[in-house]
Amino acid sequence: MREVDATIARRLDSGVPLVGEVARYIISSGGKRLRPVLLLLTCGALGCTSVQRFNLAAVVEFIHTATLLHDDVVDESTLRRGSATANEVFGNPASVLVGDFLYSRAFQMMVETGSMRVMEILADATNVIAEGEVLQLMNIRDASLDEDAYLRVIRSKTAKLFEASCRLAAVLAGSPPELEAACAEYGQSLGTAFQVIDDVLDYDGDAGEMGKNLGDDLREGKVTLPLILAMRLGTPDEAATIRQAIETGSTTELAAIVTIVRRCGALEGTRLLAAEQARRAIDALRALPHNTHADSLLELPAQLLQRRS
Repeated sequence: MREVDATIARRLDSGVPLVGEVARYIISSGGKRLRPVLLLLTCGALGCTSVQRFNLAAVVEFIHTATLLHDDVVDESTLRRGSATANEVFGNPASVLVGDFLYSRAFQMMVETGSMRVMEILADATNVIAEGEVLQLMNIRDASLDEDAYLRVIRSKTAKLFEASCRLAAVLAGSPPELEAACAEYGQSLGTAFQVIDDVLDYDGDAGEMGKNLGDDLREGKVTLPLILAMRLGTPDEAATIRQAIETGSTTELAAIVTIVRRCGALEGTRLLAAEQARRAIDALRALPHNTHADSLLELPAQLLQRRS
């Protein structure tokens, strides 16, 4: 990870000072670096020591950071990881344009691998992520959204880059197609579990630890699984309260809705789905060699299910 951080710092250099300033602000703001970690651990599990693993780990972090910059503008967010968002500090235009810079810099870096397969994976992932963002935008304030539609969004918007990170490691290692597919399955299932738990924490987390406010998803009109299940499991009056808040964008009943979500079993149901995805990730690892890196990959799903931030 020190090598990855050095690569990130080196490739943020630009002749335009604001580019580096904005990009460094968000990249240094305490992110988990989970996608680069996945790529490096999967490389280790497959015995891949190619120097390109550091380059590609930086690429997936740049793509992820670009999505965060754009997301915060779209969501009008003011707080991320306990600090003011880049758009709050530098303004929306700078955030959008620096996000574009990070995307284009990521594509410059992936070309350096000389691998059409690498470029295909990352181009496809970036396109799917963008589709997921648009799907989520279309679903804003739609109280009729069901579980399948919810999963389609998060598998595109979040899990796709997890999947790509693990798949890239398999490609760098020269793995056969069935092993590449197993790595991709692990990444996608892990990424889905990660986002589902993130949606649980929006109603059950510690605001101080998360660096954002409880109920932010509802404020932004996002219909996540805890709300979908609460409308199904709660009383008719409770379901109507949630539905009205979603459709009108009102937060006056936010405290009551958080109470409903916590009381009716919606959080437990959401955690069950996350656990199912974690089991799928663990099952996919059966195809990988047994070593310390694979052991770390095996531990990650359980750790994600227990996270509080």
